[in-house]
Amino acid sequence: MGTVRFSVGRGTSSEDVDQAAGIVSEAVRRLLPGSAGSVPEGTLEQGEYKLTHYTHGMGCACKLRPQALEEILAALPPSMDPEVLVGTDTADDAAVYRVSDDIAIVQTVDFFTPIVDDPYMFGAISAANSLSDIYAMGARPLFALNIVGFPDKRLPLWVLKEILRGALEKTAEAGISIIGGHTVEDIEPKFGLAVTGIVHPDQVIPNSGALPGDALVLTKPLGVGIISTAVKSGLADEIIAQEASELMATLNRAACEAMLEVGANACTDITGFGLLGHLHEMSAGSQVDVTLSASAVPTLPAAWDLASAGAVPGGTLNNLKHVSDHVTFAPTISRVEQLILADAQTSGGLLISLPEDRVDDLLAALQVREVQAAARIGQVTAKGAGHIEVQV
Repeated sequence: MGTVRFSVGRGTSSEDVDQAAGIVSEAVRRLLPGSAGSVPEGTLEQGEYKLTHYTHGMGCACKLRPQALEEILAALPPSMDPEVLVGTDTADDAAVYRVSDDIAIVQTVDFFTPIVDDPYMFGAISAANSLSDIYAMGARPLFALNIVGFPDKRLPLWVLKEILRGALEKTAEAGISIIGGHTVEDIEPKFGLAVTGIVHPDQVIPNSGALPGDALVLTKPLGVGIISTAVKSGLADEIIAQEASELMATLNRAACEAMLEVGANACTDITGFGLLGHLHEMSAGSQVDVTLSASAVPTLPAAWDLASAGAVPGGTLNNLKHVSDHVTFAPTISRVEQLILADAQTSGGLLISLPEDRVDDLLAALQVREVQAAARIGQVTAKGAGHIEVQV
């Protein structure tokens, strides 16, 4: 006889325990002779599954630690192909390959575990997050392919259908189609897209082009990593959860269009390494130092109290540790504020570096496109090693 042990936490309800017991019982039943392999359709009604309970990490917070990623990439030689315009050497958002004098292909792949419980919204957020890498390069997406890891012995197929439907409708909003993909059986649900885009070779906006004197603009508020952790722990209500979900599902298409209209020197999207981590990638890659005005950074209001209550993702804590040698905080910047600045985002906004005299035009262009939370948050000060000074 074997033994099954359950680990329960602060957010575990009696209904969760009952559901877990049912899953184990169903798994045992399937192991008996003559049993089917996957969960039958209709085994449980729609709405009874909480996807975040089937994964150890959530969204972009489940990325490999930046320290580990840097170590791995440092051991791999960069491409010597002269047509590679953007490769692995600058930690950029997507690869760019020139195929002619007028055309460069922009390629990205992005997938993660559920950041929300609803399958449809998980698919929509994953698609928006994947498309964001294309927009961050100043490119136009052409088509996408699905990437699916799915535990069909733990979850019924209608869950996957809803994930794919959410992604399909989000990519349709972006004006592209999903034309294929690949699936594997997995112990956790995972979903994302491989997206192909296009850009003129001379109009790529890398993350490594920031110049002294540039202003820094952020187009979405921070805090979704903290809020998502709070939702999973039962610390955040449905209104807070819905606000974060809608923000993550919002495309960066409008922000990209505004950036292209005005012009920019550098851009990246804020995802799993948080604002501080991605800003450091930009500043180090551009060989500049920057100042950040913490009070100017847009945030989701609920994130402050939830972070104070301890709803902080492990990825956020690691992000703050990772940038500690590259960031100086003003003495009045609280620990909670530091955590928010390092919070692991999923489908976060664009961080744009552009000439000072274009800032007002960019903010106006963003407002016209209803990118309401956009704000100027800092300044590129001088050539340097990528240091970030966080001021009040």
